[in-house]
Amino acid sequence: MVQELPDRWRELGRFIREQRDLSRLSLRRLSDLAGISNPYLSQIERGLRKPSAEILQQIARALRISAETLYERAGLLDADPERGDTVAAILRDPLLTEDARQTLLKVYESLRSEPPGTAP
Repeated sequence: MVQELPDRWRELGRFIREQRDLSRLSLRRLSDLAGISNPYLSQIERGLRKPSAEILQQIARALRISAETLYERAGLLDADPERGDTVAAILRDPLLTEDARQTLLKVYESLRSEPPGTAP
C-alpha cells in the first residue's frame, strides 16, 4: 500500500525529533549544527515541509546518523531488506550513547561489507 505524502513527512519529522531528543539537542542547536533555519527545521519536524536530499543530509550529519536512514524514511531510497531493522534498532536504543551508536553502526556496516565466512 502506497503511503500518502503528508503521512510520510509527518513520520519523517517525528523520527527526526526523536533522534534530536535522543541526542539531547534543542531545536535551535540542531538547526545551528545542520546549517538550516530554526523555523524551517520546526516545520520539517511537524511534517509541514518536504526537505530536499541535501537538507536531509545536513540534518543526518548534525544528528550523527546515516543520511541513508533519513532518505529511506523520506522515500528517496528503498530500504535494504537484507539489512533488516538492525540499524533502526541501534538508533532507537535509548540506553546507548551517541558514541556507542556510531561505533555499533560502523562495526555492523564493516562486518556486512566483508565477504561471507571471512569475519573473525
